[in-house]
Amino acid sequence: MTANTLLAWTPAAIVFDCDGTLMDSERHWEKAREVVLAHHGAAPDRDFARRTKGLHYSECGRMMAEFAGAPALAEQMTEQLLDNFRRLVADDPVTMPGAAELVRKASAFAPLAVASNCPRDVVEAGLSRAGLLRYFKHVLVPEGEVRPKPAPDVYLEAARLCGAAPGDALAVEDSHCGFLSASRAGLRVLGVGPRKPVDEPPAVDLWVSTLADPDLIKWVDSRSS
Repeated sequence: MTANTLLAWTPAAIVFDCDGTLMDSERHWEKAREVVLAHHGAAPDRDFARRTKGLHYSECGRMMAEFAGAPALAEQMTEQLLDNFRRLVADDPVTMPGAAELVRKASAFAPLAVASNCPRDVVEAGLSRAGLLRYFKHVLVPEGEVRPKPAPDVYLEAARLCGAAPGDALAVEDSHCGFLSASRAGLRVLGVGPRKPVDEPPAVDLWVSTLADPDLIKWVDSRSS
């Protein structure tokens, strides 16, 4: 699907990632990782931040423990990671540029859901503080038999709960892990971020640098009016 085709289409449901897509919280994950690793005598490099972006927190904790040379501490470091992240989000629940406007307008023409690798309490608390939680019919996180991204489960379940076939739904994502999850589920994918990845080609139908992109706003206005 070309960019022009995507913006001529009306999805039956829209499923948003949360961290780095709706909420400006990816920096909080980075800071939380830095704090925990520093406590264990290690410092993450840029490549480590790239490899852990969008991963489930338990997988991130495991990678942190291995990076610090203390694999037996994976569970402990995961808990420390979550504790630090929750504190940082509570202190600074800021939305990404354009996110609030896009969500409000999109909710007028399509059911909305969130699909995240974060704990449910973190996702719902952050969106609630930002005044956005009420626009979402469903919040999907890895629970029970639902596997974390990059498995397709959260996107498949989100589309099902919204009453849409995966191919009729749009995913909005910012990480390679999320792109893989959504594309494996069969959703069309809107990628967002300042720079389109070049070393790991994402499976996206359209890339925008921000959710405040003028063409994207024009599209959502045309569907919600």
